[in-house]
Amino acid sequence: MNQPASVHDLVQSHRITAVIYTAAKLNLAEAIGDATKSVAELARLVSADESALRRLLIGLTTLGLCRQADHDRFAMTELGRQLDERAEPSFKDWVLFEGEMLAQAWSGLLDSVRTGKTATQLRGDGDDRYAVTGHATEWNRRFNAAMVSLTRSIVPKIVAAHDFTAARVVMDVGGGTGELIGGVLERNPHLQGITLDLARCEADARARFGRLGIAGRCRFVAGSFFEIVPSGADTILMKSILHNWKDDRCEAILRNCRQALPSSGTLILVERIMPERATTEPKDRSCIMSDLNMLRGPGGCERTEAEYRGLAVLAGFAFVGTTDIGSFSLIKFRKVDE
Repeated sequence: MNQPASVHDLVQSHRITAVIYTAAKLNLAEAIGDATKSVAELARLVSADESALRRLLIGLTTLGLCRQADHDRFAMTELGRQLDERAEPSFKDWVLFEGEMLAQAWSGLLDSVRTGKTATQLRGDGDDRYAVTGHATEWNRRFNAAMVSLTRSIVPKIVAAHDFTAARVVMDVGGGTGELIGGVLERNPHLQGITLDLARCEADARARFGRLGIAGRCRFVAGSFFEIVPSGADTILMKSILHNWKDDRCEAILRNCRQALPSSGTLILVERIMPERATTEPKDRSCIMSDLNMLRGPGGCERTEAEYRGLAVLAGFAFVGTTDIGSFSLIKFRKVDE
């Protein structure tokens, strides 16, 4: 079991976020590329003060994101290249979202713990953060880009964990701009695909389908999964959807999914699974931090496997099995005929 650092070290973690965010915002990874470059050259490329930039690069070196070749020359490490928007995987968009949006939201965690209310509720803006941010163009752009970077990193694991051979039409419910369904269809040429999400995601999703060459076998349906999930798919995917919502809202989503599926249709949830008893292991820590993010943000929570099974069974599904895919798990259910 990993032992925690001192409280003094732990409480300074926000400084690490600030250092990584600054590097991403300066486009340092793109400026360095695969080369080793001098601080003077980099300062010109990213429009920064030379002395201050060197200090930042040394900070990045201590985090394992940069390598100091000599006194004033630096290169990116394999880890650091994940800050390059061209990298595979790239987490640059997530870093920008974390640094510009989530870091600010988390500053009010004390108020959420004291009251049990989200940031949106505490501001008096209602219960649904997504409705409130619906017209916030920059927030939506940052959010969608961050979700794409996270989803892209686990698509190969999802495809490896589930055999789509028997499926004909797969629908991603709450599929955003189509990153997940696009990855599934790319790797399964026999499949047809559907993405269901709010209308504000449609243009970007259709553009992505075009870039991937799957526009002829993948369509976007604008709508709310709280109102109706369209029929036509034999397999439904939902990644990082249920953790956003309280149990009653999850039940509504799941019942709509059941209504949309044919007899013995498949439901696949991709979610973090809350440990029955938390440890200091990185996977547990990641899940618990996400749970606190749900408390502060949309108001949902991370759940144990038993809790996900309970929600799905209540909505008319039978549990099939769970596959570990790293920080996330793939939980399979089958529609139970009435």
